[in-house]
Amino acid sequence: MLSPKVLILTIPHGTAHQRVANALRKALLEIQPELTVEIANALAHYARWFRAYYDAYEIPLKYWPALWGWIENKQHTHSSSGPGWLYRRGAQGLFRFIQEFDPDIVIATEVGTCELAAMFKRERSARFFLVGAATGVDVDRPWAQPEVDLYPIMPGDVAAQLEAAGVPPAKILPCGVLVDPSFGSLPDRAEVRARLGLAPDLPLVLVLFGGAGHGRPLCIVAELRKVPQPLEAVFIAGRNRRLEEEIRTECQDHPQFRIVGWVENMHEWLAGADLLVSKPGGMTVAEAINSGVPLLAFDPLPGGERRACDLIEKWQIGCWARRPAELAPTIERLLASPTELARLRANTRALARPHAAREAAQAILKGWQSRR
Repeated sequence: MLSPKVLILTIPHGTAHQRVANALRKALLEIQPELTVEIANALAHYARWFRAYYDAYEIPLKYWPALWGWIENKQHTHSSSGPGWLYRRGAQGLFRFIQEFDPDIVIATEVGTCELAAMFKRERSARFFLVGAATGVDVDRPWAQPEVDLYPIMPGDVAAQLEAAGVPPAKILPCGVLVDPSFGSLPDRAEVRARLGLAPDLPLVLVLFGGAGHGRPLCIVAELRKVPQPLEAVFIAGRNRRLEEEIRTECQDHPQFRIVGWVENMHEWLAGADLLVSKPGGMTVAEAINSGVPLLAFDPLPGGERRACDLIEKWQIGCWARRPAELAPTIERLLASPTELARLRANTRALARPHAAREAAQAILKGWQSRR
């Protein structure tokens, strides 16, 4: 069997892009262990000024969220996420890197990087098989580039967005979000609770703050204290040590509140949870779906995460707490109603596609082979 060289382009904004890249790499190597698969941070190959431009979203996001929401929504519906001439000038280093690597397959896990890979393919007459691997449960219109050969994506609403943007249905693989293959073999709940040292007889509320650790932890802790039912809460702070210490200090007098930092076994924590409280990042929603855990969305960032809240309610896989004061009564109501929790859990399981990464990997290799 021929062994293509695979280049996966990602960026370190949050962790979703890297997680999709890792999931695809793992699935590709499980199918064909002799493959050359390299994951590259595209930002490392941009001009310094272009990296600054690319990272500038953090400024309005932090200081003027409404402005960032307006910008992000414009990018969501526009044909490009930025000016082509600017992208072309700023990404010359990335273009040289792609040319020197000489890949047979290029996979982009971020929309701007996908646009740049499509630009390179178009303007240099490159022959590589190009894959647009969008993260999460939302897709921006700029993903729709004629040079992209395959889009592994969530079926239903998300696939319909791509088709409405002009992508031929033959290029859309409605396999699901590319979560880690470990979600395809989740452990038994009682077994995983015992392994993680969780109480076997208390409902578990898992609280996430994203890989980078963003949110209002003190607000969530205060609301959880108001819930009358006995429960266990685990806070996963990601890579934000300051956030982790802040929660630890706030919870030191509550024995049933536990705090951890970055974890590599998220599928196990989700498998043991009864309810997930989190900002609704795209990969968080996808992993909740593939774990069968109802999601209580809180504190969404403007743009994609707000749109994710709408989908959570539309799909009836959880709830959206629009104000802090809604957290405690919503958690209380859900924990007191096994019927409602079971209904939400059944809805999440109906959307689950835990083997999406392997299905995508198979389609990518088959698509590349058919173009030879």
